[in-house]
Amino acid sequence: MYFYRDQYTKAMANEKAIREAQEKYGALLRKQLERVERLKAEGDWVDYGKLDKIIIGVCGGDGIGPYICASAQRVMEFLLRDEIKSGKVEVRVIDGLTIERRAAANKAIPDDVLAELKECHLILKGPTTTPKKGDEWPNIESANVAMRKELDLFANVRPVKVPELGIDWVFFRENTEGSYALGSDGIHVTEDLAIDFTVATKQGTERILRAGFDHAAKTGKNYVSVITKANVIKTTDGRFLDLAAEVAKDYPGVRWDDWFIDILSAKLIDPSRRSDYKVFVLPNLYGDIITDEAAQIQGGVGTAGSANIGKRYAMFEAIHGSAPRMVSEGRAQYADPSSMIKAVAMMMEHLGKAEEAERLEMALEVCVQFERKLVMTGRPNGATGNEFADYVMETIQRPDLRKAWEGYVKAAGKK
Repeated sequence: MYFYRDQYTKAMANEKAIREAQEKYGALLRKQLERVERLKAEGDWVDYGKLDKIIIGVCGGDGIGPYICASAQRVMEFLLRDEIKSGKVEVRVIDGLTIERRAAANKAIPDDVLAELKECHLILKGPTTTPKKGDEWPNIESANVAMRKELDLFANVRPVKVPELGIDWVFFRENTEGSYALGSDGIHVTEDLAIDFTVATKQGTERILRAGFDHAAKTGKNYVSVITKANVIKTTDGRFLDLAAEVAKDYPGVRWDDWFIDILSAKLIDPSRRSDYKVFVLPNLYGDIITDEAAQIQGGVGTAGSANIGKRYAMFEAIHGSAPRMVSEGRAQYADPSSMIKAVAMMMEHLGKAEEAERLEMALEVCVQFERKLVMTGRPNGATGNEFADYVMETIQRPDLRKAWEGYVKAAGKK
């Protein structure tokens, strides 16, 4: 008797939990469908050439972020010195994205900081701390994720180059959907069951695919690899792959294929295969993971920059974290700014300043991989970030930079 009563009570409790979960799920669906309508109505890409003034916001973040961001800002202002002097470019420093300020506001991005960011066209952003369970901070959403949503920065673009290994990759990671879109909106149905969600819209998927195919066509790379796990995740990843086949029809000159994320992880470290790849397009979570692996091949996440591109805004950042331990140990000024300086090169390319971007890329490779006249160790036995920024700017101005770079790459390839 008591057994059946307990079973009945449990069944009723489960039904109540399901109804509550359905209500929450319905609210999430309505919100996403509203977003789809906004995507359908989105405008064209901003034309920087038609703007009277380009506003660049510099947002240091927290931890080592303000230190490495300040070093990168010096390089950026050096490359844009003529535009800044003429008033074509204005640089604004935006404070308030520290974990302390975000925790006090209990928001991923405080309202006043978000308003300042939305006044800019481009943003150079340092790393920010994302609290996890057990930290001293409230469990607020990632500032990066929130910024990508608020500014609709749908394309996370991460290049990886190792010339001596024949590696020249560009990753186009979808930035506003996938497994991260509702990362803070999962549902605890019962104490035994929790559910998270993956979002894939036609509009969101199609625009990241077009961004990747456009890049392959315009740069002459002409090869796109679409990465999913569509054999198992058949609905959302399956849609990603189906739409890739449709988009590819508009780019007959671009060869494309598809790979599953697990085998691609292996192929990136396969010397007989990895130099074949050129452009990758992939959903949010896979892109986050695989680009860290790719950066490690290049020399570590500290060497890799990242662009977050939308039609109205663009944000450029490092791909590593805020390293609060370095700050607590008094070593923040020795943090390596290479990743943030790499992000500056990506900003230059986005602005159409191809020559400046290329010279900065070459200078970074000469400084970091070849000459190493100054070495970043993260400690007092190495250079400070500002000393390294000076080294990079001196190298940019070398008349023999291209010749030196080509010589170093050729020599490294023979080893």
